[in-house]
Amino acid sequence: MKENHYELHGGLRVKSKIYLDVCCYNRPFDNQSQVKIRLETEAKLYIQSAVRDGKHSLVWSYMHDYENSDSPYEDNKKAIALWKTIADEIFRSSDKILALGKEITKLGIKEKDSLHIACAVESGCDYFITTDKKVLNKTVPNIKIVSPIAFIIETEG
Repeated sequence: MKENHYELHGGLRVKSKIYLDVCCYNRPFDNQSQVKIRLETEAKLYIQSAVRDGKHSLVWSYMHDYENSDSPYEDNKKAIALWKTIADEIFRSSDKILALGKEITKLGIKEKDSLHIACAVESGCDYFITTDKKVLNKTVPNIKIVSPIAFIIETEG
């Protein structure tokens, strides 16, 4: 795992690949009365700004499409779906993803979250960014699972 969001590669700086899960994309639409939620929202918006500025490479997957389509809030759905057009890479389902997802569920992670993480791992992401406390408390080989706040502290510090 990289110690910061850039890796020296032949003297050139290479961007980190990041994967935000759907709860992270939804954070700005949550009730902002709790300080933790407001801070996570600000961190998530900052990360998205950094993606737009080319500081990070964003991965989108078929799981984003699937989970976002379940949202009952049309405006939220549209705002989140726009990130598919901004993503540097769109990752599709495969037998390998499904098999890895099944392995990840054995770590005590729910199926949808496991498939998101499998997509992030298989696409070579450095970070899986989430606000889901149950996922944040897990360790998955080959990817670092962090909150938006922890991601900024780690990559900007």
